[in-house]
Amino acid sequence: MKKIKTAVIGGAGYTGGEAIRILLHHPEVELTYVHSNSNAGNFLYEVHTDLLGDTEVKFTDEISYQVDAMILCVGHHAAVKFMEENEIPAHVKVVDLSQDFRLNARTSSANHQFVYGLPEMNRQAIRTANAVANPGCFATCLQLGLLPLAAAGLLKSEVHISATTGSTGAGQALSSTTHFSWRANNLSVYKTFEHQHLNEIGQSIRGLQPSFDHAIHFVPYRGDFTRGIFASMYTEFDGSLEEATALYKEYYRDAKFTHVSDKPIHLKQAVNTNKCLLALEKHGNKLVITSVIDNLLKGASGQAVQNLNLMFGLDETAGLRLKAAAF
Repeated sequence: MKKIKTAVIGGAGYTGGEAIRILLHHPEVELTYVHSNSNAGNFLYEVHTDLLGDTEVKFTDEISYQVDAMILCVGHHAAVKFMEENEIPAHVKVVDLSQDFRLNARTSSANHQFVYGLPEMNRQAIRTANAVANPGCFATCLQLGLLPLAAAGLLKSEVHISATTGSTGAGQALSSTTHFSWRANNLSVYKTFEHQHLNEIGQSIRGLQPSFDHAIHFVPYRGDFTRGIFASMYTEFDGSLEEATALYKEYYRDAKFTHVSDKPIHLKQAVNTNKCLLALEKHGNKLVITSVIDNLLKGASGQAVQNLNLMFGLDETAGLRLKAAAF
């Protein structure tokens, strides 16, 4: 079978590096080139030093359309600019990791109509799309905790969420809150009730349950670790724990990477994998949902490759059977 020629645009950052690592070992993909304006001419392993011995590919600052797909790992607002400045042919499929095309207000470019790329909710639309807007990391983790309730019309009250993310969620550029000396042995809150991913979460929830008109209260935390998201959320639920568990397991029955655990879960079960793990508890009339993902994989580049697989009719798990960092 002919391999899918794929380019990574913006390959020097965290998500670009993760996409490169996956695609280099993907059985159905040929990594054709990796674009970076700042690193053109450098070997990939000079930036992503763990790739030493894996590849002799160099970064390039040239754009070629002689590919089947592009994965855009450029920053927010840079993706829409890239699509405007480069008339990518319609036959070249695009997966964008920025937030530029996630909301209904802006889903198209000259030759591409973007579909929201959460496979557990939108698998069939992704299969026929020529462009996919990859969900945000928090948005992925939190939506997967809430979708079964919304799909059943059972979100009937406010939702309360707290979630902690690793430092890689802030990107590779250094800042005062990603510096090791500040982050180590520390914990802090940011963007309380105002995180940008709330927009896409609300869009998806109301897409499944149009009557939902309650607030989603989200408090994000910066964690003292590099990768992963640990989220807990609760809302009112009249049924039993057994009924909730059955609802969740049925909703994710055909999901390749989202699994409902009968026992409490922890972050290391998901880190370095494309999995989302969920666990449920019932306390009085409140259902408590715990959700864990790797923010760079299921929350970014892993999910992008999952979407790429769907768009090209491949096994959804191709290239993504990754080992958890159990210890």
